[in-house]
Amino acid sequence: MDVFNHLIQGAIVAFQPANLLFCFIGVLMGTLVGVLPGLGPTAAIALLLPVSFHIPPVATIIMLSGIYYGAMYGGSTTSILVNMPGEAASVITCLDGHQMAKQGRAGPALGIAAFGSFIAGTLGIIGIALLAPPMARFALAFGPPEYFSMMLMGIVIIIYMSSGSILKDFMTATFGLLLGTIGMDNIAGTQRLTFGVLELADGIGFIPAVMGLFGISEILVNVERIVATTLVTEKVKNLLPTLRDWKESIKPILRGSVLGFVIGVLPGPAPVIATYASYAMEKKLSKTPEKFGTGFIAGVAGPESANNAASSGAMIPLFTLGIPANSVIAVLLGAFMIHGLQPGPMFITKYPEIFWGTVVSMYLGNAMLLVLNLPLIPLWVKVLKIPYSILFPLILIFCLIGVYSLNFSQVEIGLMTAFGVLGYLMRKFKFEMAPLILALVLGPMMESNLRLSLLLNQGDASVFVTKPISAAFMGISALLIVSNMIPSIRNRRSKLKERLGEDKV
Repeated sequence: MDVFNHLIQGAIVAFQPANLLFCFIGVLMGTLVGVLPGLGPTAAIALLLPVSFHIPPVATIIMLSGIYYGAMYGGSTTSILVNMPGEAASVITCLDGHQMAKQGRAGPALGIAAFGSFIAGTLGIIGIALLAPPMARFALAFGPPEYFSMMLMGIVIIIYMSSGSILKDFMTATFGLLLGTIGMDNIAGTQRLTFGVLELADGIGFIPAVMGLFGISEILVNVERIVATTLVTEKVKNLLPTLRDWKESIKPILRGSVLGFVIGVLPGPAPVIATYASYAMEKKLSKTPEKFGTGFIAGVAGPESANNAASSGAMIPLFTLGIPANSVIAVLLGAFMIHGLQPGPMFITKYPEIFWGTVVSMYLGNAMLLVLNLPLIPLWVKVLKIPYSILFPLILIFCLIGVYSLNFSQVEIGLMTAFGVLGYLMRKFKFEMAPLILALVLGPMMESNLRLSLLLNQGDASVFVTKPISAAFMGISALLIVSNMIPSIRNRRSKLKERLGEDKV
């Protein structure tokens, strides 16, 4: 009953004309971002952070959240029509979606992707409403040791789940933590690593950092690429799936929704993992696995549902624990902090209008996306024809204006440029940016909780393993580190045995 009353409270907030408008703007921009290859929700949210200064907090969160799950919708359009995923999470959709387009069934593929995403989004929102409050109540038992251990575990999981080199991810996370120490020491009151630059007294600006890492670097990387794609079709017909399509898709949609939501709660690139896991599961459960990859609609329905459900699940640790599950949520956490909001166990109680308003707006946003995506397919097709020689300079100008308008600081423009070059080099040398941005966001909070824990316990570090919840988090972190080291140790041992065998011969 309490949940129902809270949802009514959220509906009152979400249905306010201004919030409806920002919800619409968010999902529309999210879809556009998802459609355009080379851009992503992280870069889009980062670019809009300066604008959020002039928008009320609840409208800001509603709009930026809309960009996130809206991009999950839009990514399927280019995957199906162009065989070029607009989002990393839509890569798997290319396998069957594009084949369906080649067979003249682009309409049903796009339709089932939209309906599947809507169903998954609806189930995900129900999951948030039911699970977030009890999870927040559980987190009320957290103190500084628990928070530090949990944040450390989040970074370790991000590194563990990454597809790149563990050593590289560890290096980027460490660098992010070091960047987080720049500025005023909150406990001692002294300046650190500012080198006499007054603008650095408050630390590295989050907005210049993310706009550089994701906005500028995207431009630098994409200008190197020669993007030459051909649309399979410009006339998309029969957007409504047939009864047969629904029979083949409904179970994958439901399974993908549950799987995606569960994976979304865990730190890491949840939407990407969820789509691959859903595709593998559907192929294994199918009576005709040979059809996958040939234009089978279940290969579109399952992953697209898992994709959207994962974006809903990722909101739970953000609201209840203040822990971002991935780089997109980390940037969203930055938006909270800009408005003086600190997500965590007390957030739902302290700001019920923001939490429940956002939850209800997510359902409204999903409904808007369902209405928008299908009729606007011809428009998205035209958008795909925009030359990148026009698009990218406009994004660059927007970045410069956005950063400078914050504090009218040339230093912040320099920081954005430096982070842009850094992001470009990281992409070129295959360094993941998620550990860096997550460590940059969590670093100051981790340091504060670490030092508070030691101060309260007279420097005794054993407090992190004597308290049950903290010990559990530390144990999980240690287990993940050890489990990742075992394969490399085995490889070294086998190579050593081979060398010893060669020497004996």
